[in-house]
Amino acid sequence: MRSPSQLPKILFEGHVFHRQTKGRFGASHPGLSYPRWDRTKYSGSVAGEWKRLDAAIALDSVAALKSASWGAFQIMGFNYAMCGFDDVDGFVAAHKDSADAQLAAFARFISRPRFLNALRNRNWEGFAAAYNGPGFAKNRYDTKLANAYARFANPNH
Repeated sequence: MRSPSQLPKILFEGHVFHRQTKGRFGASHPGLSYPRWDRTKYSGSVAGEWKRLDAAIALDSVAALKSASWGAFQIMGFNYAMCGFDDVDGFVAAHKDSADAQLAAFARFISRPRFLNALRNRNWEGFAAAYNGPGFAKNRYDTKLANAYARFANPNH
Protein backbone atom coordinates (compact mmCIF):
# COMPACT_ATOMS: atom_id res chain seq x y z
CA MET A 1 0.00 0.00 0.00
CA ARG A 2 1.13 3.54 -0.72
CA SER A 3 1.92 5.95 2.06
CA PRO A 4 -0.78 8.58 2.70
CA SER A 5 1.37 11.20 0.97
CA GLN A 6 1.21 9.14 -2.24
CA LEU A 7 -2.55 8.60 -2.12
CA PRO A 8 -5.02 11.01 -3.71
CA LYS A 9 -6.79 13.54 -1.56
CA ILE A 10 -10.15 12.26 -0.38
CA LEU A 11 -12.93 13.44 1.86
CA PHE A 12 -15.11 10.71 3.32
CA GLU A 13 -18.73 11.85 3.56
CA GLY A 14 -20.49 9.95 6.34
CA HIS A 15 -23.90 11.35 5.46
CA VAL A 16 -23.49 9.89 1.96
CA PHE A 17 -22.35 6.56 3.45
CA HIS A 18 -25.45 6.65 5.66
CA ARG A 19 -27.62 7.12 2.57
CA GLN A 20 -25.71 4.51 0.53
CA THR A 21 -26.14 1.92 3.30
CA LYS A 22 -29.69 2.95 4.23
CA GLY A 23 -28.48 3.85 7.74
CA ARG A 24 -27.61 0.31 8.81
CA PHE A 25 -24.33 1.43 10.44
CA GLY A 26 -25.64 4.61 12.04
CA ALA A 27 -26.05 3.16 15.53
CA SER A 28 -22.90 1.01 15.57
CA HIS A 29 -20.58 3.50 13.81
CA PRO A 30 -21.90 7.04 14.39
CA GLY A 31 -18.57 8.58 13.39
CA LEU A 32 -18.84 7.02 9.92
CA SER A 33 -22.58 6.97 9.27
CA TYR A 34 -24.89 9.85 10.15
CA PRO A 35 -28.03 11.23 8.50
CA ARG A 36 -26.95 14.84 7.85
CA TRP A 37 -23.74 16.51 6.72
CA ASP A 38 -21.58 17.40 9.71
CA ARG A 39 -18.28 19.23 9.26
CA THR A 40 -17.13 18.19 12.74
CA LYS A 41 -16.85 14.55 11.62
CA TYR A 42 -13.95 15.27 9.24
CA SER A 43 -10.52 14.28 10.52
CA GLY A 44 -8.72 17.36 9.27
CA SER A 45 -6.05 15.49 7.31
CA VAL A 46 -5.73 13.32 4.20
CA ALA A 47 -4.28 10.48 6.30
CA GLY A 48 -7.18 10.77 8.74
CA GLU A 49 -9.74 10.68 5.93
CA TRP A 50 -8.08 7.54 4.55
CA LYS A 51 -8.42 5.94 8.01
CA ARG A 52 -12.10 6.84 8.06
CA LEU A 53 -12.52 5.44 4.54
CA ASP A 54 -10.68 2.23 5.45
CA ALA A 55 -12.97 1.75 8.45
CA ALA A 56 -16.03 2.23 6.23
CA ILE A 57 -14.60 -0.16 3.61
CA ALA A 58 -14.51 -2.84 6.31
CA LEU A 59 -18.28 -2.36 6.70
CA ASP A 60 -19.33 -2.04 3.03
CA SER A 61 -16.58 -1.49 0.48
CA VAL A 62 -18.67 -0.38 -2.49
CA ALA A 63 -20.78 2.04 -0.45
CA ALA A 64 -17.64 3.42 1.21
CA LEU A 65 -15.87 4.11 -2.09
CA LYS A 66 -18.99 5.78 -3.46
CA SER A 67 -19.15 7.95 -0.32
CA ALA A 68 -15.81 9.72 -0.69
CA SER A 69 -14.86 12.62 -2.91
CA TRP A 70 -11.71 11.83 -4.86
CA GLY A 71 -8.61 13.53 -6.13
CA ALA A 72 -7.80 17.04 -7.22
CA PHE A 73 -11.38 17.70 -8.35
CA GLN A 74 -13.12 16.04 -5.40
CA ILE A 75 -15.63 14.12 -7.49
CA MET A 76 -17.89 11.89 -5.44
CA GLY A 77 -17.40 8.18 -6.00
CA PHE A 78 -21.09 7.67 -6.74
CA ASN A 79 -20.49 9.71 -9.92
CA TYR A 80 -18.17 7.04 -11.35
CA ALA A 81 -20.38 6.37 -14.40
CA MET A 82 -20.54 10.09 -15.29
CA CYS A 83 -16.75 9.98 -15.35
CA GLY A 84 -16.73 7.12 -17.86
CA PHE A 85 -16.14 4.16 -15.55
CA ASP A 86 -18.04 0.89 -15.40
CA ASP A 87 -17.76 0.67 -11.62
CA VAL A 88 -16.51 2.60 -8.63
CA ASP A 89 -13.42 0.37 -8.37
CA GLY A 90 -12.20 1.53 -11.79
CA PHE A 91 -12.88 5.15 -10.84
CA VAL A 92 -10.86 4.77 -7.62
CA ALA A 93 -8.00 2.97 -9.39
CA ALA A 94 -7.74 5.82 -11.91
CA HIS A 95 -7.65 8.40 -9.13
CA LYS A 96 -4.89 6.47 -7.39
CA ASP A 97 -2.97 6.12 -10.67
CA SER A 98 -2.15 9.70 -11.66
CA ALA A 99 -3.11 13.34 -11.80
CA ASP A 100 -3.62 12.90 -15.56
CA ALA A 101 -6.24 10.22 -14.88
CA GLN A 102 -7.96 12.54 -12.40
CA LEU A 103 -8.05 15.32 -14.99
CA ALA A 104 -9.47 12.96 -17.62
CA ALA A 105 -12.22 11.86 -15.21
CA PHE A 106 -13.01 15.51 -14.44
CA ALA A 107 -13.19 16.38 -18.15
CA ARG A 108 -15.66 13.54 -18.74
CA PHE A 109 -17.66 14.55 -15.67
CA ILE A 110 -18.13 18.17 -16.74
CA SER A 111 -18.85 17.25 -20.37
CA ARG A 112 -22.54 16.96 -19.43
CA PRO A 113 -24.77 19.75 -20.79
CA ARG A 114 -25.68 21.14 -17.37
CA PHE A 115 -22.00 21.82 -16.68
CA LEU A 116 -20.98 22.88 -20.18
CA ASN A 117 -23.90 25.25 -20.63
CA ALA A 118 -23.16 26.92 -17.32
CA LEU A 119 -19.47 27.30 -18.22
CA ARG A 120 -20.19 28.60 -21.72
CA ASN A 121 -22.57 31.19 -20.30
CA ARG A 122 -20.19 32.08 -17.49
CA ASN A 123 -22.96 31.12 -15.10
CA TRP A 124 -20.67 30.46 -12.14
CA GLU A 125 -23.55 30.05 -9.72
CA GLY A 126 -25.19 27.45 -11.98
CA PHE A 127 -21.94 25.54 -12.44
CA ALA A 128 -21.14 25.62 -8.72
CA ALA A 129 -24.65 24.46 -7.83
CA ALA A 130 -24.51 21.59 -10.35
CA TYR A 131 -21.02 20.55 -9.22
CA ASN A 132 -21.30 20.98 -5.45
CA GLY A 133 -25.01 20.86 -4.73
CA PRO A 134 -27.08 23.35 -2.75
CA GLY A 135 -24.35 24.04 -0.18
CA PHE A 136 -22.06 25.63 -2.77
CA ALA A 137 -22.82 29.17 -1.56
CA LYS A 138 -21.42 28.54 1.94
CA ASN A 139 -17.99 28.02 0.42
CA ARG A 140 -18.46 30.79 -2.17
CA TYR A 141 -17.52 28.44 -5.01
CA ASP A 142 -19.34 30.61 -7.53
CA THR A 143 -17.42 33.71 -6.44
CA LYS A 144 -14.12 31.81 -6.53
CA LEU A 145 -14.87 30.60 -10.07
CA ALA A 146 -15.80 34.10 -11.23
CA ASN A 147 -12.62 35.55 -9.71
CA ALA A 148 -10.44 32.83 -11.25
CA TYR A 149 -12.04 33.35 -14.64
CA ALA A 150 -11.46 37.10 -14.45
CA ARG A 151 -7.84 36.58 -13.41
CA PHE A 152 -7.02 34.12 -16.19
CA ALA A 153 -9.17 35.70 -18.91
CA ASN A 154 -7.43 39.05 -18.37
CA PRO A 155 -3.93 38.19 -17.14
CA ASN A 156 -2.66 41.77 -17.60
CA HIS A 157 -5.21 43.32 -15.26
